[in-house]
Amino acid sequence: MKVAIIASPYPLEEAPAPPLGITYVAAAFESAGAEVRIFDYIVSRYTPEKLKAQLDDFQPHVVGSTSVTLNFPGAADIVCTAKRHRPSIIAVMGGPHVSFDAARTLETYPEIDLIVNGEGERTIAALMEQGMEMGSWENIRGLTFRRDGQIIATEPQPFIEDLNTLPLPARHLLPMSRYQALGFPVSIITSRGCPHSCIFCLGRRMVGRKVRQRKASLVVDEIEQIISYGINRINVADDLFVSNQGKVKEVCEEILNRGLKFTWSAFARVNTVDREALTLMREAGCDSVSFGVESGNPQMLKRIRKGITLDQVREACSLCRETGIIAYNTFIVGLPGETPQTLQETDEFASSLGAKYGYHFLAPFPGTTVREEVEKYDLEILTDDWTRYDANSAIVRTSKLSPEETTRFVDAFDSKIQTIWEERVQGYYDKTNPPEFDHQVESHFRLQLVYRLLSEELIEKLGVFPLDPAIKSDNILEGLCRRIEDATGVDGELITKTMQGFVASGYIKSRICGDEYIWYWTHNNRVDRYPCLDLTESPPDLSVTGATRPIAGKPLL
Repeated sequence: MKVAIIASPYPLEEAPAPPLGITYVAAAFESAGAEVRIFDYIVSRYTPEKLKAQLDDFQPHVVGSTSVTLNFPGAADIVCTAKRHRPSIIAVMGGPHVSFDAARTLETYPEIDLIVNGEGERTIAALMEQGMEMGSWENIRGLTFRRDGQIIATEPQPFIEDLNTLPLPARHLLPMSRYQALGFPVSIITSRGCPHSCIFCLGRRMVGRKVRQRKASLVVDEIEQIISYGINRINVADDLFVSNQGKVKEVCEEILNRGLKFTWSAFARVNTVDREALTLMREAGCDSVSFGVESGNPQMLKRIRKGITLDQVREACSLCRETGIIAYNTFIVGLPGETPQTLQETDEFASSLGAKYGYHFLAPFPGTTVREEVEKYDLEILTDDWTRYDANSAIVRTSKLSPEETTRFVDAFDSKIQTIWEERVQGYYDKTNPPEFDHQVESHFRLQLVYRLLSEELIEKLGVFPLDPAIKSDNILEGLCRRIEDATGVDGELITKTMQGFVASGYIKSRICGDEYIWYWTHNNRVDRYPCLDLTESPPDLSVTGATRPIAGKPLL
């Protein structure tokens, strides 16, 4: 059976890591015997024409996608487009959004055949065991679908007790070179489950209240696999990693015993960290920890069932400073009962901690307590436009605080950050910055360039050259850089430096295909189907073409 999994478009500005949930889903299908491809539209441009060409080439029996609320409309549209193009496929969706909005999803999108609710690996195994036959769906837990015009939801699927039985995420199916070019960390989990009751979070409902741990040796096996891609930064994405002191010790000691060298970050709760755990984490390469603080008002923290105190926040930040770990504190504005006074208290508290911090707007996702029990709270939800559920705009109001006031509060904070940033950019041009500021500015410019290379598919569009004996091979990359400069207006020196780095890292390569030179991202299926000569790996004898031979062992720079 052939299964195509859609990595649906997600704003590059939101710093997307290689999608973890999709690679777990892909691994589950592969483990059950399916041939799987991931159509990744996060780091390459989506068009309906591209989707249709990929479907015609692969001819899958199943097309599925997972999404969060923010990119759900786009994901659903892509799945529906696939179904309309090839009506015989089974169109499936999963993930946190549809798990808690399954009936409305099926009512709104008639092309979608099936919703996989919650944790999906066991459900996928059961579906594959039955050959994805529609007649078997009523006997499989964790599904929502239509039958004779009625929407049917089967019993919930029990959570997987032993996470060690799961295959490692199928990152080999992703276009990893593109993600590496972005430079964002790769996420892993060491556990699933959350016993806490924060009213704005889906954690306990999506992965259960009981915390299920993975073996430290398997976690570090996965880390070694990630490092083998040439990646040197990882993010531990589970909420409770630092909450389990035994797990922290096991994982960190395993990292140290294997001599692995990489940097990493983690999420944590302020009421569970201690000096011993943070010290060990620092020794094992951890350089930053993110704390969800949410508010500087004690009553607000109780209202949202956060389960922490302001003194615990202060202590956690102090411990991070003492152990050499950067603390990042995140706060939510627009929580139930928010007032101008509570916002002021939060701002004063956040700035007093001597740690990095930032603000997000409340996004009441489907499945959260604050959304499902909104009548119990001083809160009004203003829109169900899911594309606005990015925590970057005000989509709620309270009796004492309008969305305009909330926006002004965050804008005032952002303007301070923007002023500092503009000073650093000016210092970059004036050559008055210290080296670390120049590095920040140049990294930002480089990232903006990479966004354009990926979203506009500039390598694909501009990277084809006629095979001309008069053109030296070491000028081909120079020609590509000039084309990119003409197309973008970006500084040519930055383009050349970035592209040379991509070649040196193996993210892009060039080949001779027929009578053309072609630059391409590695693992590019379009180019890999052609019998081409790879000029950046084993320089061939090009005398038969009249082209110039590159220097042995060196890429085309």
